[in-house]
Amino acid sequence: MARGRKSSRVGCGDRSDDDYRARNRGIRDSGFSMVEIVISIVLMGTVVVAILNAVATNVRASSSARSAAQVETAIVNTSDRVNRAPKRCDYTIYAQAAVQTEGWDPSTVSVTQEYYEPAPDPRNQGTWSSGSALTPACPGTSPTDLLVQRVTILITSPDGKVN
Repeated sequence: MARGRKSSRVGCGDRSDDDYRARNRGIRDSGFSMVEIVISIVLMGTVVVAILNAVATNVRASSSARSAAQVETAIVNTSDRVNRAPKRCDYTIYAQAAVQTEGWDPSTVSVTQEYYEPAPDPRNQGTWSSGSALTPACPGTSPTDLLVQRVTILITSPDGKVN
């Protein structure tokens, strides 16, 4: 059959073979435009960045929660050791021993120790005082029977993020 002539096929009507092929080739060979590709890449990049940000936030939150749980455990252990210790004028060694059982450096714990001094008049409030550097929780060199002490424990996680 010659090019450009009408087809003699049944059911093809007035279409030439070239027109039919050209129309079908346009449908088969259609692709995506550059704008569509760029928009797709930008959208996928936005989704990936959002997912990575969510994962990073989740990892940080999990790490903080783990550190907080470890500090809480260390505080409970430390307060238990200090509470069970015999009455003394300095409880720092008990607090340091408790954090060392966690595998932490003794410098991660600090202990503030005070003793109560009642007011001369029972209607007035007494005060909390600190003793000397060697006996911070006692007014003298040794504790008395009626001595009331306050021990404040501060523990910082080894990474320094939770205290």
